[in-house]
Amino acid sequence: MAFQIAIIGAGVMGETLLAAFLDSGIGVQDIAISEKRAEQAEALRSTHGVSVLDNVEAARQARMVLIAVKPQDMSAVLGEIGPVVPAGSTIISLAAGVTLAAVESAVSVDVAAIRVMPNTPALVGAGMFAMSPGSHCSAEQLAAAKDLLESSGKVAIVPEGQQDAVTGLSGSGPAYVFYLAESMIAGGIEAGLPADTARLLAIQTIVGAAAMLDGSEVSPSELRKRVTSAGGTTAAAIAALDLREVRASIVAAIAAASRRSSELSQ
Repeated sequence: MAFQIAIIGAGVMGETLLAAFLDSGIGVQDIAISEKRAEQAEALRSTHGVSVLDNVEAARQARMVLIAVKPQDMSAVLGEIGPVVPAGSTIISLAAGVTLAAVESAVSVDVAAIRVMPNTPALVGAGMFAMSPGSHCSAEQLAAAKDLLESSGKVAIVPEGQQDAVTGLSGSGPAYVFYLAESMIAGGIEAGLPADTARLLAIQTIVGAAAMLDGSEVSPSELRKRVTSAGGTTAAAIAALDLREVRASIVAAIAAASRRSSELSQ
């Protein structure tokens, strides 16, 4: 095989992964891309020196094929590459709602399929990827895919039946945090802060709190209790959130996103 990795679909996520792979030390000679927008393909060739092929040649020549196209384009791509993917190679699908059965039905039984739900913080190297191996995926192939994606964030391995829940929690999750940031900024402005100051305070508070969560084995509940003094300002804030059932609303939002993911994969 001429290439270790082929990326089919070099849009935002595909380009993000390409840059991460190169930054992690994978040689440009080991990566090929396929991108239907000629101007985007040429930009990536110019910027990174990467080889640009069509879908069929990219799949034919690579040991590991990442498909990062829109879900509605996935069937056409699989129809193109299914007959030519070499035995022993791995297909990694990052298309939301596309099942392992759909991928496996398009390729040889000697090809490993892996379904992945990414999220947008991969753009800054802080993504969350949930991987589900197909029925023909070996432990070695799964480990290789996990190592590859860890160049852009963290990886969890889950049964495919949990992918809708993953979509509801981490796939759509960045939007919940952005929604929180919007609300905190609005609250700061309402309380009398200039907009730029409110934005700085809200964003850094979220970044700092996330760092505390990530760097501690203490539960989120316990961390919250540690900054909530009886009768204090934080207690008043939490009481206002509880009165408006914010916790239940967030749980309901994740459930709604999970249900919608299930509907889209039918």
